[in-house]
Amino acid sequence: MKGKSLNSTGIPAEPYQWPHDGDLSPSTALVIIDMQNDSQIHPAVCSPGGYLDHQGYPLEPMRAPIPHILRLLEAFRRLKWPVFHTREGHRADLSDLTTRELFRSRNNPSGLGIGDLGPLGRLLIRGEQGHDIIPELYPIAGEPVIDKPGRSAFGYTDFELLLRLKGVKKLVIVGVTTDVCVHTTLRDADDRGLECLLVREGCAASVGALNDAAIEMVTTEGGIFGAVAGVDDVLTALEKIDRETTAKLS
Repeated sequence: MKGKSLNSTGIPAEPYQWPHDGDLSPSTALVIIDMQNDSQIHPAVCSPGGYLDHQGYPLEPMRAPIPHILRLLEAFRRLKWPVFHTREGHRADLSDLTTRELFRSRNNPSGLGIGDLGPLGRLLIRGEQGHDIIPELYPIAGEPVIDKPGRSAFGYTDFELLLRLKGVKKLVIVGVTTDVCVHTTLRDADDRGLECLLVREGCAASVGALNDAAIEMVTTEGGIFGAVAGVDDVLTALEKIDRETTAKLS
């Protein structure tokens, strides 16, 4: 695998310095979960109307991680380390959507859910504007987009295959929502032997208490699902790798 690397003491994190073996290298990938128009209010959109808005939740928390994720994304791109994006969405005919999930998605004050029409097209339907990734974090060439019909990036996708082919062993995970798709992906990754780091400022949930609880769950029992770090600590470690490797090449 090509890219800059450095064996180091790792990133200050809770409940242990991450990664456990101190090896930060191109086998570490950034995974950006579901930063889609349907889960955001994009400045170019005059009125709210995405999926989470119809669910009746405040949207400001969903935008808070964007600048932090962007800093991480730029750092990974400079190092030429793997980056993956995910999008949750369904086929236009809803053939991959269970009746319970359709019912659940409409069980909100607006009565609208998956497949219903919003200002950005049909909610959470592949190919619609709302389904796409927000412009601030849009993928560039070489950054695979994982289209998933459920919470986990591993469920009914080729994500695990792509990770194996790139030799990825560690994941830095950010996105929304912390308690649902982020946590489900993180848990599935841990079960597959991947070491995970959740970046605190890079995640958000529709309810603050759920975000806090989801973060705390990662760190229990000695780091049952991985570790949690602040964005500045992650960037400091990545920038050190970039500086030292550039110095060696000059």
